[in-house]
Amino acid sequence: MTASLFLVLFVGALAGAALGSALGMAGGIFVVPLLTLVAHVPFPAAVAVSLVSVIACSCASGPKFLASGLTNLRLAIVLEVATTLGALVGVLMTDTVPARVLYGVFAAVLVVSAIQMVSGRRRAVASTTGARSSRFAGSFVDHDGRSVDYHADRVPLGAGLMFGAGTLSALLGIGSGVLKIPAMDAAMRLPIKVSSATANLMIGVTACGAAAAHLVAGSLDLELAVPVVLGSVLGSVLGAKMLVRAAGPALRIVFTVVLAVLAVPMTANALGLGGWIGR
Repeated sequence: MTASLFLVLFVGALAGAALGSALGMAGGIFVVPLLTLVAHVPFPAAVAVSLVSVIACSCASGPKFLASGLTNLRLAIVLEVATTLGALVGVLMTDTVPARVLYGVFAAVLVVSAIQMVSGRRRAVASTTGARSSRFAGSFVDHDGRSVDYHADRVPLGAGLMFGAGTLSALLGIGSGVLKIPAMDAAMRLPIKVSSATANLMIGVTACGAAAAHLVAGSLDLELAVPVVLGSVLGSVLGAKMLVRAAGPALRIVFTVVLAVLAVPMTANALGLGGWIGR
């Protein structure tokens, strides 16, 4: 690997992890395009490295979210069971799905994520006196010093959506936060910061199983993983601070633009145009 490529991968992973961690999506959604379009890495190899970067993002930003009271541990454990099962299914499907189909699905995920960012999220379910005693209730202090109480609604529906998120996570090499956060918002109506922080913890656990499978199969390129992981760790720490301290509207706009831009070359890959498909 040349020094210039190392620097490009490091900076790209850092920027992607900072943006991704700020919204609970980790940096995997940026790492795959970075590796396939810049380093010309084949899609399966890019997925393997991306999963490792997701683990790095989750571990690095997790302590900040836990200290701020944003992560709902009890809910994360329940939802992660369904997500892990879905991830195992995704790993088994990896070699059966054509590369162009994966690019197409990836582009669709990017577009859906962008739409979600533009449309915003529904109001969270405020906790009543009875809800505060619920197993999935919680509270945190927002950036403006206001105490926010909440509880999770329709957990079984959310668990079903997490199964699908786990499957796509393994297939696409992303943290599946792009699907988990909308699911927690639409199905369980959690506050955005709780959804993001809880998703951040879950995506790391989900990625562990899939990354281990790639490591055993010998499809993980450790040389490529080094600059990506280093950049992901530093970027996710910055992203965690952004999420805790910021209200988020400006970041949401920037993230939407980035997702839309990334969807263009991924769509070209799916259609076989422009020679974008990694070699």
